[in-house]
Amino acid sequence: MKKLILIIVLALESIVAFAQKPSPSLLTPTNHSLVMVDYQSQMAFATKNISVDQLRTNVALVAGTTKIFNVPTTVTTVAETTFSGPVFPEVLEFYPKATSNYIDRTTMNFWEDVNAHKSVVNKGKKILVIGGLWTSVCIVGPVLSAIDEGYTVYVLTDASGDVSNEAHEMAITRMVQAGARPITSLQYILELQRDWSRSATYKAVTDLIVKYGGAYGVGIQYARTVIKH
Repeated sequence: MKKLILIIVLALESIVAFAQKPSPSLLTPTNHSLVMVDYQSQMAFATKNISVDQLRTNVALVAGTTKIFNVPTTVTTVAETTFSGPVFPEVLEFYPKATSNYIDRTTMNFWEDVNAHKSVVNKGKKILVIGGLWTSVCIVGPVLSAIDEGYTVYVLTDASGDVSNEAHEMAITRMVQAGARPITSLQYILELQRDWSRSATYKAVTDLIVKYGGAYGVGIQYARTVIKH
């Protein structure tokens, strides 16, 4: 009888332990690096699948998340001074140009640029999160290239944009078919936080969501003010 009870206890413990183990496919603050691609004014002018104000908000959410969780990040631009113009103010807010080592390119596929490729590879992360403009050109290229080199790649679908809904959607479909994993900006920050008892980042995360998280942010503001939560 005692032996049977012991077996049952051990079985229950193994079930509990298994249930508490998160999937290795979930992102953590330390298992990936992020690349922000061509969040520039000229690229935004023709973006039609998402409003520019919503795109900017989503970009701010992503950029702020990387700062809270100290995610290694590359900011890359294309033809900044000759065609595409400056990066969004929301990128500058978290990554001031003077101190962030922006990498400007002539190539549409940053994987083909020596300095951009080196910046990503030297961070030593085999999981990449990538977002930017335009989805069908400057995101598809590096995503497919990185996958071919053995990287696991997540694509920020609502922090990327293109000249039409079809261009964006077909690009996402093409990348997913090649093995890329879609993720949204709010999903990104919540996946890194994951547990509200993680007090070291709790306030910074909720502050960022209040500022850039849309209706969810208003809900947090309400809870703080009315419910005193």
